[in-house]
Amino acid sequence: MRLKDTGLTPQELKDIVNKYMVETYERYDFIAERAEGMYLYDEEGNAYLDFYGGVAVNSAGNRNPKVVEAVKDQMDDIMHTFNYPYTIPQALLAKKICDTIGMDKIFYQNSGTEANECMIKMARKYGVDNYGPERYHIITAKHGFHGRTYGAMSATGQPDNAIQMGFKPMLPGFSYAEYNNLEDFASKVTKNTIAIMIEPVQGEGGVHPATQEFIEGLRKLCDDNDMLLLFDEVQTGWGRTGAPMAYMGYGVKPDAVSMAKAIGGGMPLAACCATEKVATAFTKGTHGSTYGGHCVACAAGLASVTEILDKDLSGNAREMGEYMKQELAKLPHVVEARGRGLLVGCEYDLPIAVEVKHGCLDRMALITAIGDKVNRMIPPLIVTKKQIDELMLIMRAAIEEAVEKYEK
Repeated sequence: MRLKDTGLTPQELKDIVNKYMVETYERYDFIAERAEGMYLYDEEGNAYLDFYGGVAVNSAGNRNPKVVEAVKDQMDDIMHTFNYPYTIPQALLAKKICDTIGMDKIFYQNSGTEANECMIKMARKYGVDNYGPERYHIITAKHGFHGRTYGAMSATGQPDNAIQMGFKPMLPGFSYAEYNNLEDFASKVTKNTIAIMIEPVQGEGGVHPATQEFIEGLRKLCDDNDMLLLFDEVQTGWGRTGAPMAYMGYGVKPDAVSMAKAIGGGMPLAACCATEKVATAFTKGTHGSTYGGHCVACAAGLASVTEILDKDLSGNAREMGEYMKQELAKLPHVVEARGRGLLVGCEYDLPIAVEVKHGCLDRMALITAIGDKVNRMIPPLIVTKKQIDELMLIMRAAIEEAVEKYEK
């Protein structure tokens, strides 16, 4: 829908939002009306260079033609049904995902936090079924982020952050350990611990990749203690870090993995995948979702995943991610450029990240800020060197402007 079709002015539309919607987001002062490839367009047709990617969702590009076609074709047949009959998009996508990432079973959900809830429930049910009613404890990483529903929020190791503040008490049975610190994780293991759950790259925590030694060490720690290794790949999955799933780049397989964002190509779709052994914890009636595995979302997902694989967007993520880190390191006041694939962040020696984000927005480029010292870039995986170079020019100008304001 275009603004001209509503008969409203831009301000009238914004007034409606302000009057009727519960606002928990920082609104940018433009109306997103159209998108294509690496660009988002406002109501006046201005193009914004998109290094936000719908928060790592539009990995195959904004409004990817194959995804759009799949959605339209599916809507001509069936939009939604309950999960008792077999549906073609569900089946084909399940096979595509499991065969690609080496997992046995999949359970569809609608969002990343739901996929993590599913994974937490599956792990706890597995522990109780196999070891007794007290075997439900899960260790997660400090500064991690797993979602905003109660299980995922309780697993999020940010107890003093706005994510948890005002919503306590959290669900019991979680402990937090230092990311990339194997000894600290080992020290938190008790006789009741059933799983360790981490992100292979902490996105919301400041773009910190796990080390190879840490990932391998967690796998051994879990194996030695009859525990499950769970990976939250809501943000890192499907090409983002340079492999179909981040764990494939590390050569370490988890017992279960969550995914969302890129899997749906812009449609709300998520999933939890697990080995046969772990998936048997779910039996009829133990979990469910009305919209999980929605026909249109699964059709979009099949198209999105196929595009990512067939076009080797993982390979482009590796190449462009290294180039972006190299170029970010040249910018003034950047003390570190880090990340894996096209999940990239840069940290400054001054608290200017929010100002830099706004300065980029003023220059029609979209990035995000994590805290006051880190900017994060999560563009569609189709990004080119030319577009990265364009962003670097914009960021340099935004940094210089932010520093000038800071020093006044």
